Amino acid sequence: MTSQYVTFGLVPAMRAGGVLADGAYQAHRDFLDFAVDGSPLLVRLADLDAVSPLALDLGPSDFAEQVRTLLPEAETPLEGSRRVIYGCPECAGLAFGGYACGAVTAVIERDGPDVVWRDFGRQTGRTPDAERDGYHDIGPYRFRGEEYRAALERLLPADGAPAPELPAGPRALLIGPRAALLARLAAALRRIGISAEITLDAVHAHADELRKYGVVVFGRTIGPDKRDAVLGALAAARSEAVCVTVLAPIVPLLVAQVEQALDRTPDHYRRLLRLTAVAGGAEAEVEVASACRVRLVAHRLDRLSRPRTRALFDTVLAPGTHRIPLETRAVRGRSFLTAHTSEAVLVAPVAR
Repeated sequence: MTSQYVTFGLVPAMRAGGVLADGAYQAHRDFLDFAVDGSPLLVRLADLDAVSPLALDLGPSDFAEQVRTLLPEAETPLEGSRRVIYGCPECAGLAFGGYACGAVTAVIERDGPDVVWRDFGRQTGRTPDAERDGYHDIGPYRFRGEEYRAALERLLPADGAPAPELPAGPRALLIGPRAALLARLAAALRRIGISAEITLDAVHAHADELRKYGVVVFGRTIGPDKRDAVLGALAAARSEAVCVTVLAPIVPLLVAQVEQALDRTPDHYRRLLRLTAVAGGAEAEVEVASACRVRLVAHRLDRLSRPRTRALFDTVLAPGTHRIPLETRAVRGRSFLTAHTSEAVLVAPVAR
């Protein structure tokens, strides 16, 4: 067993939601990822779309139960001291005893004063097939017990005290008339787990309320004067919301804009770095910092102003800059591209 120590910590992470090209919805999830020697562990799993059991939308008792399972104190339904490290973002997966989607698990055990994570693998039943489904290039990790327990125990309520306050869920403020486009956008955002409200007057909103929003979306009818007034109100409220303007009346594209604005991942943790597209050259450039699965989607309005969304590309990319040929029919006219990884979205207009 490993005798070399690595550090343990927790970092905020996001599983980006969205409206897929086939019209299906993908849930937005905020969670805490495990940082091993300062790097998020999920980043080392290039093709995994998952969240840790420390999902911030869990109820307080369920969240505390997951913390105690990782300590490890609570019982686990799995055999061999295995605990869930990552589960399906659309359901609870193994975190709550289900096996339909599977999960990444590891043996978490005490070794004297230390805590060791070892034998990582993907699991769809009570016992994993280590040879077939093991992550042989990950772990084992030895953590100093005091550091490990301190990182997790600060998420639990102290005796007689209320539970620590975790970051609030994502909220978007849509500014403009409650017309069809903003109403459809609000419905789509709520469907994937992002709270959304529509208003014509954010200028006179209370500062405490404005600070609750992570993103503010300006509808197409909002003129410069009204936009400036809202920006002034946000500044006066010391809001950290990112402001975006509707690019085109295409709901999946607007949801991608909101997801990009909500992403607060530090630059040194990002995998998806850059997206550019040129229709004349019929290609896109995608830059990634480490191996990850990337989906590329084209959005445009046809000659009758009907929205069109088309999936173009979906594969694991190695670190570096990649030139991806585009289907000319998919990016004709005024069009946009979105690049998606499990944790991030980038939006780019297609330059003519």
